[in-house]
Amino acid sequence: MQVTQSNLNYIFNAFDIRFQLAYQGASPWYQQVATEVPSKTTQQTYAWMAKLPRLREWLGERVAQNVATYGYVLVNKDYELTEKLDRNMVEDDSVGLFNPIVDEMGLQSRLWPDDLMTILLEGGENTLCFDGQNFFDVDHPVDRRKPELGTQQNFFPNTPLTSENYAKVRSAMMSFRGEDQKPLYVVPKLLVVPPQLEQVGRLILNADMIPNVQGTAPQTNVYKGSAELLVVPQLSIQPTSWYLLDVSRPIKPFVFQLREAPQFTYLNNPNDLNVFQRREYLFGVHARGNAGYALWFLAAKGVG
Repeated sequence: MQVTQSNLNYIFNAFDIRFQLAYQGASPWYQQVATEVPSKTTQQTYAWMAKLPRLREWLGERVAQNVATYGYVLVNKDYELTEKLDRNMVEDDSVGLFNPIVDEMGLQSRLWPDDLMTILLEGGENTLCFDGQNFFDVDHPVDRRKPELGTQQNFFPNTPLTSENYAKVRSAMMSFRGEDQKPLYVVPKLLVVPPQLEQVGRLILNADMIPNVQGTAPQTNVYKGSAELLVVPQLSIQPTSWYLLDVSRPIKPFVFQLREAPQFTYLNNPNDLNVFQRREYLFGVHARGNAGYALWFLAAKGVG
């Protein structure tokens, strides 16, 4: 192929189309666990509540509620993925070899929020959230100003995924209280597991009977249908970790903050420095955003 600006524009326009098709055809899972929030500034500040405002019987004048909120700042970050195309490959009509690469760039760009969610899930027991504790922790204070009210747990080490432990964690979540000592109405509806725990997860949520243990007779599985199952390949690095989430609320356990959606761009002008010095046309993706933790009491983590 003759190396002309017209031909180069045709090649990279075709790359752009392939990128967009692959991007639109991908099926990310982050939307099941995170609230997507558009951002127009360098950072966003979130005010999370530690209790729920409730209706009361109207006796006398209205009573203005003093709902405590805690600030949580999420700073947008830049992300990129860049590839290069050698000028000789254009001359030798070998550009088609890059089509699968462009397709994969589109796919991975759409799954970028999934990668951020994976980091949050895997590192939640070592990363602070709005109440000053790690997001997954064994001692979240009911009220930071009143330590006498005790603590609550949403991190369960040495707790492999079994029917009994699923019931234990589910019960603990449904018992969470706010700073006013009243229930937070948590009802977990999503069980998230790595591929290694898919079979166990399906048995807990789909089987009619619980298999016998130590010679006991099988029992009716009372937790059948109590939650949906989400199997996440990216979580395979922690094969014994599992997560139970309440995703039924207006706010989900995590936040995906989008400042700039992934954009496909390229440098293909003969006067570009990369072409002049290295005979390379550059093309890639730039995105801007971040992900963070919302309400800790909407999530729990167990580790076997």
